[in-house]
Amino acid sequence: MTSTSPAMTSTVEHSKELVLERTFSAPRSLVYAAFTQAEHLRQWWGPRGWDVTHCTVDLRPGGKWHYCMKCMDQAQDGFYGMESWGLGVYDEIQAPVRLVYTDYFSDAAGGINTEMPSSQTTLTFEEVGGGTRVVSRIVYGTEEALKTVMNMGMREGITQTWDRLGEHLAAQQG
Repeated sequence: MTSTSPAMTSTVEHSKELVLERTFSAPRSLVYAAFTQAEHLRQWWGPRGWDVTHCTVDLRPGGKWHYCMKCMDQAQDGFYGMESWGLGVYDEIQAPVRLVYTDYFSDAAGGINTEMPSSQTTLTFEEVGGGTRVVSRIVYGTEEALKTVMNMGMREGITQTWDRLGEHLAAQQG
């Protein structure tokens, strides 16, 4: 993969860790802002056909990122109109190099859905020639938890989400 390749790579390590990597043609400060500021996240987070209808970010250790994605694409049949709420609790922040948070499925009030798998995500942002390499390491508690989210279409959803991020970053740079 070259430093300007838009393709996302994904691998599973240790049976319960999903590792994603992609290089974006944008400065690290902008890519980091896109992951940590609500005004950016509202523009690109989620797969195609899904809009962020709620997004708050309290970027500090122990702070929370709470959001709702809603399917607005009538062509997505059974998903049209569905809402998916998420909650991230920030564990570590090293702007603009590293971000660690625990990710949960939640409800509109921010209550954690304990029936769905949670994970810890470590994002790193590395300056490379002409852009920023983002590496996301998502660790689940068990191999079964990772299988559950993969069967829900996580890889496809993240691919589309990061494609939308690439488009958002290009638009931000004019």
